Amino acid sequence: MNIAKMMKQAQQMQKKMGEMQAELADKEFESSVGGGKVTVVANGAGDVVSIKIDPAVIDPDDVEMLEDLVLTGVKQAIEQGKAEGQAEMSKLTAGMGLPPGLGF
Repeated sequence: MNIAKMMKQAQQMQKKMGEMQAELADKEFESSVGGGKVTVVANGAGDVVSIKIDPAVIDPDDVEMLEDLVLTGVKQAIEQGKAEGQAEMSKLTAGMGLPPGLGF
């Protein structure tokens, strides 16, 4: 086992991870729920960028439905970003030969 080679690989992977995270933070993920009545956009860092609500879905007598739609849209948009981040991380660590339990 060559420690110097492993350290160099770890540094390269860390640099690539930082670049990947920066790229992912710039990407936007959109979720549309309720038949397009609520649209949420989040970035890859998990921050909600915008929420659009069709006025037709606003019913003062059924606020819970609107709350559920917004919450579902937010969860889906953030999950899309997380899924892409995990996929990119898997690509990055593939072939690194990491021991069991150390994969990302």
